[in-house]
Amino acid sequence: MTATAGPGTVLIDYKAGNLTSVSLALSKVGVAHTISDDPDLVRKADRLVFPGVGAAGQAMSNLRSTGLDKALLEVVRRGDPVLGICIGCQILLESSEEDGGVECLGVLPGKVKRFDFSHLPVPRPKVPHMGWNPVEFLRPHPLFDGIANGTHFYFVHSFYPAPTNAKNTLGTTEYGGLSFTSVLDGGNVVATQFHTEKSGEPGVRLLKNFGSWKP
Repeated sequence: MTATAGPGTVLIDYKAGNLTSVSLALSKVGVAHTISDDPDLVRKADRLVFPGVGAAGQAMSNLRSTGLDKALLEVVRRGDPVLGICIGCQILLESSEEDGGVECLGVLPGKVKRFDFSHLPVPRPKVPHMGWNPVEFLRPHPLFDGIANGTHFYFVHSFYPAPTNAKNTLGTTEYGGLSFTSVLDGGNVVATQFHTEKSGEPGVRLLKNFGSWKP
């Protein structure tokens, strides 16, 4: 029997936005990919890009109602490369404070917290955090090849990932005096709180590195 080739890189469509910009960025750096909301196709992928904007509650509802949550977890457990972006970064953790509390995918231990600067004097840092901020890489990683430590990436978010285990923090960013995890590391899973697809050349370089990354 002849083995059937998998779909290669799959960009997961779970109705959480920013698909077009991520797809264009992947195409710009020559990463061939398929956009799909089909769980069967997702679970056969050689690597996954898991993007998203919006709220954790709706994102998780969409994933569960389509079975995409289980398909994504199969790829994670198989050890194939997965890249999360923004909401696709946050909901890899166990829970989120958003929408009154949301149970998430639980790929990594930890929760998603809301920025709270109520203890600071006025004027306080604005929430959502929006703009270009530097990312400190805590250790070398193939996804950062050719990207200088302290490079600025583009953020738009009111919540941030707070992993339980320090080993799952690959990059950090400071905002309002708070140093938060801006890159998660779960072995074959790496996820960025910033928008790679909106971060200019450094962002597309990261996507290109992901296209050839072998965990």
